[in-house]
Amino acid sequence: MIPGDRCVPWLSVLPKAWYMRPLKYAVRFNPEVLSEDTDPDELIRYVDISAVNPEGEIEHTEELRFSGAPSRARRVVRHGDVIVSTVRTYLTAIGAIRQDGLTVSTGFAVLRPAEETDSRFLAYWMRSEYIVEEIVARSTGVSYPSINPSEIGQLPIPILGLQQQGMIADFLDRETAAIDCLVGKQNRLVSSLIDKRQAVICQFVTRGLNPTAILAPSGVEWLGEVPKHWEACRIASVFREASDVGEDGLPILTVSIHDGVSDRQLDDEELERKFIRIEDSSKYKKVIPSDLVYNMMRAWQGGFGAVVVSGLVSPAYVVARPRRPMVTKFIELLLRTPAAIEEMRCHSYGVADFRLRLYWDYFKTLRVALPPLAEQREIVEAAQRETESTDALIKVIELQNEKLAEYRSALISAAVTGQIDIRTYRPQEAAALCQ
Repeated sequence: MIPGDRCVPWLSVLPKAWYMRPLKYAVRFNPEVLSEDTDPDELIRYVDISAVNPEGEIEHTEELRFSGAPSRARRVVRHGDVIVSTVRTYLTAIGAIRQDGLTVSTGFAVLRPAEETDSRFLAYWMRSEYIVEEIVARSTGVSYPSINPSEIGQLPIPILGLQQQGMIADFLDRETAAIDCLVGKQNRLVSSLIDKRQAVICQFVTRGLNPTAILAPSGVEWLGEVPKHWEACRIASVFREASDVGEDGLPILTVSIHDGVSDRQLDDEELERKFIRIEDSSKYKKVIPSDLVYNMMRAWQGGFGAVVVSGLVSPAYVVARPRRPMVTKFIELLLRTPAAIEEMRCHSYGVADFRLRLYWDYFKTLRVALPPLAEQREIVEAAQRETESTDALIKVIELQNEKLAEYRSALISAAVTGQIDIRTYRPQEAAALCQ
C-alpha cells in the first residue's frame, strides 16, 4: 500500500481488500524503440497523438517509410500495451493497443503490463476520472501542458487478482460497447438530419417554394430546370468587386466554410488561432451589409457568405457588392449547394486541391438563376426556419451524447475502484437500444 493513500479522497473509496502500488511496479515503461539504424525503406504504421479519439480508439494510422517518418515516430507498441499522452495532456489521449506492428509518437508513454496486470483493466484504470485528473494536475505548461513519464510511474494502481481484473474488464467492455453503440446511432441521426436539411434548402434555392411552379430550362448547366419566371444571369451582372479601405473601430470578421461570415468580432484567442492579426486597419477591406465575401482558396469548400454587419475582412478575401437590390443570403445558399460547389471548384485554378484559387475574373462569369426580390426573401426565411428546426433537434441529440459520455466515464471510474458489484449489476437495457 502507498503510505497515506487512504487520505486521498478518491482512493478512500477502494474496497478494503485492495491495496495500492505505484504504477511503475505494475508495468514496463517505453520498452521498445526503433533504432536509428533501422532500414530507411522499412515501412512503419505510425500513430500520432491526434489519431487517438476521446474514447481511446485509434482512428487512423499513417504508413510511412522510416526515412520519411517524423523523428518522433520511434516507440514500438504491441498488443496489450497502453499508450498515454505525455504532451497536450488536456487531450487525454489514452488508448489500448489491440494489434502488433504499430509505432507511436514519443509524445506517448507506452505502458506494457506485467504478468499480474490485465491489459484491459490497466487501460480502463488509466482512463478513469481520477487518473485523468491526476495527469492533468501534474502537467506543466499552458499552451502545451506535458507530464514527465516518471510522474506517471508514481501514480497508484490497485492490486487485485487477475481473474477479478478480467471480470471488471469484461463488464466494462460490454457496457461501454452498448453506450458507444447508442452514441453511434445518435451520430448517424445527426448526419441524416444535416443531409436532409441540405437537400431541403437545395430544393428551395433551385426550385423555389411552390411545388406546382412551372419549370423551364435555365440555360445554366449545373442548375438544370428552374421556375420559369426566374432570371438566369452572370454574377457580374448583379455584383461588382469592391475594395474599400478598412477603418478603425470596425470589428474584424471571419469567413467559415460552415457558417459563412461572422456577425461579430472573435475574441483575441480565436483571432490569433485563425489568422495573423494586422494592427493597421487600413490594410483590411471594409465590408457592409449585403456584401458577398469569399476566401479565394476556400470558396470551392464553402468559404463564403453574406455580410450582415459592417466590419473588416482579410485583404486576401474577395468582396462582391450588389449592383441592385437583392437578398445576398439567397446567393450564399445557392452557392452552397453541391452542384454550385463543384462548379466553383471547376473555375478555380491551382496544381492541387489545397492550392486552388477562385479569382474574381472567373467567379464573376458563373451563371446563376434568381427569383424576384420578394421571393428571394421568402426562400431565405424558409431556409432559416428549416435550419433552426434542425439545429434544435441536433442540440437535443448532442446534449444526450454529452450525458452518455459522462455516464460512460463515471461507469469506468466506479468499476475500476470497486464501487460497483458487477456480479449483481443490472444495466438499464442499454444493449436493447442497439438492436
